[in-house]
Amino acid sequence: QVQLVESGGGLVQAGGSLSLSCVASGPIMNILAWYWYRQAPGKQREAVAGIASHGGANYINSVKGRFTISRSDTKNTIYLQLNNLNLEDTGVYYCNARTMDSFEPEVWGQGTLVTVSS
Repeated sequence: QVQLVESGGGLVQAGGSLSLSCVASGPIMNILAWYWYRQAPGKQREAVAGIASHGGANYINSVKGRFTISRSDTKNTIYLQLNNLNLEDTGVYYCNARTMDSFEPEVWGQGTLVTVSS
């Protein structure tokens, strides 16, 4: 089974930056794509950025130009750099992997909390 562990969340003032990491373990060769989701208080979880194993990155409009998703294949890690944060970026950020495993096509990390203060 693929397992994902996020880190890097915390409290930051508006306009500040944070860097999130997600380390994968297990049969990572099965991973087709990676995503970062977030869930703001009282709202549904939404995908904010994604990157395919052999492809480019995509972002929702509200984070374009501020967030950057990247990966290190040697470290089995994906990152999310969050810049120019605003209050609406507050939430729990989850790492997600889509896999070729039909028994476990989707894997989630435990989440890491990002809190943006004014």
